[in-house]
Amino acid sequence: MTRIPVAVYAEDPVLRTGVTHQMRPRPEVEVLDPRDHERAAVSLVVVDEVDDRTARLLRRLRRSTGTRTGVVVGRFDQDALQTTIDCGVAAVVRRAEADQDRLVATVTALDRGEAVLPGDLLGLLLDHVGRLQRSALDPHGPTLSTLSSREADMLRLVAEGFDTAEIAVKTSFSERTVKNVLHEVTTRLQLRNRAHAVGYVMRHGLI
Repeated sequence: MTRIPVAVYAEDPVLRTGVTHQMRPRPEVEVLDPRDHERAAVSLVVVDEVDDRTARLLRRLRRSTGTRTGVVVGRFDQDALQTTIDCGVAAVVRRAEADQDRLVATVTALDRGEAVLPGDLLGLLLDHVGRLQRSALDPHGPTLSTLSSREADMLRLVAEGFDTAEIAVKTSFSERTVKNVLHEVTTRLQLRNRAHAVGYVMRHGLI
């Protein structure tokens, strides 16, 4: 069996040691010393979150190496998804799920040219692609920046049938704030009421 050479990148030495320790005993992979990273077929970047520093590393790997890159991450949201797509990342594994078998399976899949995403992130990716397609078809239509995350969360709750008091409890805002946020959305988008706002943003794939 030819072992897959893997470079592990992590600023936190504890994270690096943890991932390295899990993979090193496995015959499928060869965990490289940092001075041998140029030999890597696969790179794993291990981080708490995909921040600006992580993005710079991912872009550098994309430009300067021939490896396929995966991210092992603690927290991951839609902004992080956009960043990883832009940086050519082919696999995302949540740290909570990154046991030995999952890590080795991810490295093996990357080496075969496959992509790896948790199911919920795959759904997020498909939603993201759908929005991009709608944006291309209607470049003057509403975009992701049309709504703040707070506005989108509140409209999603309205769509699920919650009233102002219930939304206030679920979002930890006052009822007045909820009313003000929803009023701002309907006014800014020139809509008649909450129901009209929900229908509008759902029709354009914004929630």
